[in-house]
Amino acid sequence: MSEMNLESYPPVFRQENTIISPKTTTLVLDDGANICEDFQEHDHHDPLLPLIDLQCLNLEKLGEACKDWGLFRLVNHGIPSTLLSKLEDHSKKLFSLSFELKKEVTSATPLSYFWGTPALTSSGASPLQNINWVEGFNVPLSQLSQFQAEDPLIDSFRLLLEEYGRHLARIATTIFEAMAKTLNLNLDQLGSYLSESTGIVRVYRYPQCSTANETLGMEAHTDSSVLSILNPEQVGGLELFKDDKWLPVEPIPDTLILNIGDMMQAISDDEYKSVMHRVQANKDEDRLSICYFVFPAAGSVIQSSKYKPFTYKDFQEQVQQDIKTVGFKVGLEKFKQMQTAEPAS
Repeated sequence: MSEMNLESYPPVFRQENTIISPKTTTLVLDDGANICEDFQEHDHHDPLLPLIDLQCLNLEKLGEACKDWGLFRLVNHGIPSTLLSKLEDHSKKLFSLSFELKKEVTSATPLSYFWGTPALTSSGASPLQNINWVEGFNVPLSQLSQFQAEDPLIDSFRLLLEEYGRHLARIATTIFEAMAKTLNLNLDQLGSYLSESTGIVRVYRYPQCSTANETLGMEAHTDSSVLSILNPEQVGGLELFKDDKWLPVEPIPDTLILNIGDMMQAISDDEYKSVMHRVQANKDEDRLSICYFVFPAAGSVIQSSKYKPFTYKDFQEQVQQDIKTVGFKVGLEKFKQMQTAEPAS
């Protein structure tokens, strides 16, 4: 077991003998179906996930991965391993700072520090029920070049993130254009459906947790993005929901994990599904992951035969309203076209 640096953890995470949440929870999927899950109810065998080679992109294989899984591994992505190593090293150094210092050093930068369930912690509340066992830094990439941090660690982190963001924008654009081809969509009309200027990076640390069997690092959810690209450190914990069970997604060196988000599901007319996933807590060691999210351009209206026309801003506002009123993200279900009944024969 790795040695805990308790001062670096948010205060609520230092309480080791607190019962965080019941062992079961209910997921609400975009089609309105409920799933009652047990934290330990999953397949312990790593599934044979689709593997996509960015240098030899096979459109048929990509389409099958998006349709059948909504998630795949990406190799030959072109990101230097030295960049990934430096980024992980700097991330660990930042997370090792005290909780109070992490809030302080990011207060005057585009970086923002969060912990637990953002919808709860943003209001200053810290209820222990159903809290996500995670902390992180949120980084809007388009704003990074506009500041120079006084703290050398933060400034080095900024430069690494700028370089990393350029690679991820390249990968996301390449994959999105390939997906459009697999769906026979007109790229000229889809240009604003993925905008590099919207790219954000979230660097997550899932602290080790003595009540890991009763706690989730991150609750089951779908991403709201067009695409999400994950670079996980070599500690497992990510799981996807497929065929009515949870499957582990084990990390593989020099391999990214890419998944479909809600916006891509709408763009594809439900041909590609936004994948439900979660992160298990770990009682033995911290887990680090770095995730890139990219969205449609501001004001871009998504046109779909399955959904009413909407912008990403419309979607965000609906999600926030649902969290306040029903306590969770409902997602695309709120934007579905009303089905007209067929006349009786």
